[in-house]
Amino acid sequence: MNAEAPRPYQICTRCIMDTSDPEITFDEKGECNHCRRVTEQIVGKRWFPHDGRAKLDAIVAQIKRDGAHKDYDCLIGLSGGVDSSYLAYVVVRELGLRPLAVHVDAGWNSEIAVHNIEQIVRKLDIDLYTEVVDWEEVQDLQRAYFRAGVANQDVPQDHVFFAVLYELTIRKDIGYFLTGGNFATESILPSAWGYNASDATNLNAIHRAFGERPLATYKRMSFFKNYVLNTYVHKLQRIRPLDYLPYERDTAIAFIERELGWKNYGDKHHESRWTRWFQAHYLPTKFGFDKRRAHLASMVVAGELTREEALKRMTEPLYDPQQLKVDEDFVIKKLGISENEFRSIMAAPPRHYSEFANDEWIFNVTRKVRNFLGLRRR
Repeated sequence: MNAEAPRPYQICTRCIMDTSDPEITFDEKGECNHCRRVTEQIVGKRWFPHDGRAKLDAIVAQIKRDGAHKDYDCLIGLSGGVDSSYLAYVVVRELGLRPLAVHVDAGWNSEIAVHNIEQIVRKLDIDLYTEVVDWEEVQDLQRAYFRAGVANQDVPQDHVFFAVLYELTIRKDIGYFLTGGNFATESILPSAWGYNASDATNLNAIHRAFGERPLATYKRMSFFKNYVLNTYVHKLQRIRPLDYLPYERDTAIAFIERELGWKNYGDKHHESRWTRWFQAHYLPTKFGFDKRRAHLASMVVAGELTREEALKRMTEPLYDPQQLKVDEDFVIKKLGISENEFRSIMAAPPRHYSEFANDEWIFNVTRKVRNFLGLRRR
């Protein structure tokens, strides 16, 4: 069989997504499917940047009624990043809610992230619950993912983060989990660049293939627990307040620096040292995916950046060479592998998540049913 010819390079004429997304398509105007999806399926349906405040106020009123006699009326995740830090301010100072802030320490926090969390909790006078995940288990799972050579290297952190949040929400009978996720910076994210972090079947398969110790205490979410028990039995509601507000990331950064003493750590999600290395080096080097492109494209579609400004930002170096060496040495030591193994894994061909057992089919069926019935999380 002849190898498929390389696809000619093309970039969207509206945003800056390009053929580094192998599944991207373009219309006759040169606009990509991501832009069309935002315009046709998200704005005004799941994202209300200019007319969502009344909708948000109604949601907040219900949260306050349901939590009136409880210690906390909602729960928020706090990573020390831009979105969760700004969300904390909005939730407390603008919406008047009484949140319990939750941080899951999976062993990769930067010093800046720790500083930001401490500042936010102190200045907003909110309680903080911190769950420290067993490092030897996280290390083993993270090492398994690295050896697997798949794109979605953040799953070991992301999966346990949401598993802890949902479990705590149920245990404390709170009912509402507010997240800093937002379409202003995340409306565009190619599915080909990663995979569903909540798929415990895929996680367990990768760990069985490459793990070396049992995950005795590492919390997981099965499909049944996440999509049936949490949603329909415990009736947990996951809400994204920033999708109801005119949220702009650069403006938010300046605001929380001034109001909360927040410190900037660089690009999106770089509050974790692992995520910084994974997004700024592993993905571009091994897969040719530069996540900055998706985030900047989202900001272009949101009107926060011009296309020209986004393209200019894409010319900035992904990594300072000295910092890359420091971070590589840190990752090698943290994972507990030799430099030779590290180099060998980085040089090996990339692998696709579908090479390991997964529940993608049931996620797809569930998504189609929910879409048909209009059952979307806020």
